[in-house]
Amino acid sequence: MTLAFDPLQAASAALSVASDGARNPWQLERIRADRLARLLETCIARSALYRRWLKGIDPSRTQLHELPVVQRSELMRHFDEWIADPSIHLEDLRAFVKDPTRIAHAFAGRYIVWHSSGTSGEPGIFVQDARTMAIYDALEAFRGPLIRWAVRNPGELALPCNLVMIGLPDEHYASTVAMQRLRQLNPWLASRLHNVSLLQPMMDLERALERLRPAVMATFPSVALQLAEERQCGRLDVAPDEIWLGGETLTQPTRRFIEGSFGCRVHDSYGASEFLSIASECRFHALHLNADWVILEPIDEQGHPVGPDNESDAVLLTHLGNHLQPLLRYRLADRITLCSRPCACGSSLPVIKVQGRDDDMLRLPGARRRTLSVSPLAVATIIEQRGGLLAYQLRQTSRNELVLSCAAHDTGSRTRLPRAATELAHFLAGLGAVGVRVTPSIHACPMPGAGGKMRRIVAARDQFRPLL
Repeated sequence: MTLAFDPLQAASAALSVASDGARNPWQLERIRADRLARLLETCIARSALYRRWLKGIDPSRTQLHELPVVQRSELMRHFDEWIADPSIHLEDLRAFVKDPTRIAHAFAGRYIVWHSSGTSGEPGIFVQDARTMAIYDALEAFRGPLIRWAVRNPGELALPCNLVMIGLPDEHYASTVAMQRLRQLNPWLASRLHNVSLLQPMMDLERALERLRPAVMATFPSVALQLAEERQCGRLDVAPDEIWLGGETLTQPTRRFIEGSFGCRVHDSYGASEFLSIASECRFHALHLNADWVILEPIDEQGHPVGPDNESDAVLLTHLGNHLQPLLRYRLADRITLCSRPCACGSSLPVIKVQGRDDDMLRLPGARRRTLSVSPLAVATIIEQRGGLLAYQLRQTSRNELVLSCAAHDTGSRTRLPRAATELAHFLAGLGAVGVRVTPSIHACPMPGAGGKMRRIVAARDQFRPLL
């Protein structure tokens, strides 16, 4: 089975997603309970790790809160016991995701694989079978922005309009893999779907966008903010119909600035490597949780439940659709708020607010006294992927001074720190930064790691500019 696509699974998932969206809250709760019971049965039958953890439980009677909380690091240490297919081994997967030519290829002829970044400490590797991918496909098709855009712009579907994703096309990240898989599944769409790198100099990115003339741009809020600034200054000449954002916190001032600069709609979404389509935005800009397939439990610092309309310290995620690599009460560092009031759009799916990654944009000196804006995602990618540094903080101490720090007790990070600083300096110079120094530094206190709340990238205060 290539591309982890099964027409019967796709039809079944589409039917479920289409009908579940019209359920009332009580019916949704019943659906979740049934799916949780089936997931627990699979865990006990097929996952050696969960069989040990769940010994003695009755899947039909066990409540979610009775199950243990799990961390990514613990699951990754026991990966070969965790995965429900004993033929899959972590070392094979690691070799697979190191090869950019295999992005969206089927691992073992059956599975779609992607890895996460190191922003939560240890990178994770996630494997999806045809059923899981069918669920993601259906959620995107019926609840994502594409269907609403197609309804508003029916003529565009018959024209050679382009959808451009500005991301990391050489990495096995979820969004990159999903885009490449879509191109392979739909050859007639392949010429319209483009993936361009956010790591290239802004002038090169602008030229690529102006050449492609996208009807839709999909990217991260910090990158869209950079592009909005370029357009406002007259250096970028594109006019998309919509901009689709995700992967970072989208604040209201940032949304207004992007919408005002481009004069188009902005659509936000919330997803993770662990579950690709957690929530999608309605026409009232409310994020609706796909509560039929994913359960989120907001918790405080002590791990206790947080009630509605209160922001959590973290969240526990349960994936009801992936029986191959089960996730039960899996801790994510995102802060969320479950809203008690129903949405004006009429959907019964719960509304959530999300505070995810909120690192700062760096503003650095460029040629001819121009200010160079660098997205935090690009900076983090260089430090983590090229420098191999996962537990760190980058602090801008002046306009052209950056200090990259790691903890004194972390021997591995201390070894990789000089290389990471050098890689970052070379990258910034390649973007056009002038006279910027990156200084490695050892700190006595721990740096951000798994579950850490400290921002990893902190700009100098005098570099912040208001969004007007």
